[in-house]
Amino acid sequence: MDLAAGFAGVTVTQLALVAGMALFASLVGGVAGYGTGVLMPLVLVPITGAEAVVPIIAITALFTNTSRALAFREAISTSHWRTVLLGALPTTVIGAYGFTLLTGRGALIVIGLTLLMSVPLRRLMRRRGLMLEQRGLFFSSVGYGVLVGGTTGSGVILLSLLMASGLSGAGTIATDAAISVIVGVVKVLVFGIAGVMDAKIVVFALLIGAIATPGAFIAKALVDRLPVHFHTAILDAVVLFGGAYMVFDAAIL
Repeated sequence: MDLAAGFAGVTVTQLALVAGMALFASLVGGVAGYGTGVLMPLVLVPITGAEAVVPIIAITALFTNTSRALAFREAISTSHWRTVLLGALPTTVIGAYGFTLLTGRGALIVIGLTLLMSVPLRRLMRRRGLMLEQRGLFFSSVGYGVLVGGTTGSGVILLSLLMASGLSGAGTIATDAAISVIVGVVKVLVFGIAGVMDAKIVVFALLIGAIATPGAFIAKALVDRLPVHFHTAILDAVVLFGGAYMVFDAAIL
């Protein structure tokens, strides 16, 4: 693979825009647990085309989530990590393979509406004392696997599931990142076997990953100074933004 060919036709201004958004998204992701999947497509779609975004984000996530998992490693909940992966990994393969065959407009609408409803539903569950037990988390993760395998930005669903199962603050960020590393490896393997990786996808993913990695450790310093209720409010805001963005994105496709 000729990696130099990946920058063919790309201007310095476009590269600077991608680099700047990568750093910003990593800071948002480090504080809110999510950001790259929503923010990066805003600059990637006009430059690389929509069909390249999911594979690029899948490779990039290996960098951003690994650094985030390392930065927050003390807060990882191994029980939640194990439960989600048992449910999600088999269906992640199905979702990733489905992406190589289908477009994602309908999925974006479904995911976006689900996200928009997830925050008020989670708050209602909490007010009534309803929480996701390990069994509920497992079955919810089965559906999450399909979505995360074939779309970008669906990581906010995982945040909602983890928060509904009792995690908050740094525990949510850390566990989400640790899960997403394994899920990302599976997605990249499926995309590689299916032959959808090309030079442009790889070079943009490496650029974003290299710039975004330090952002997780900067964000860790910010999170340590945030009270839990404020941190949770940021998570809710990002989930709602992600849902609204996905519905809008699907509407203009």
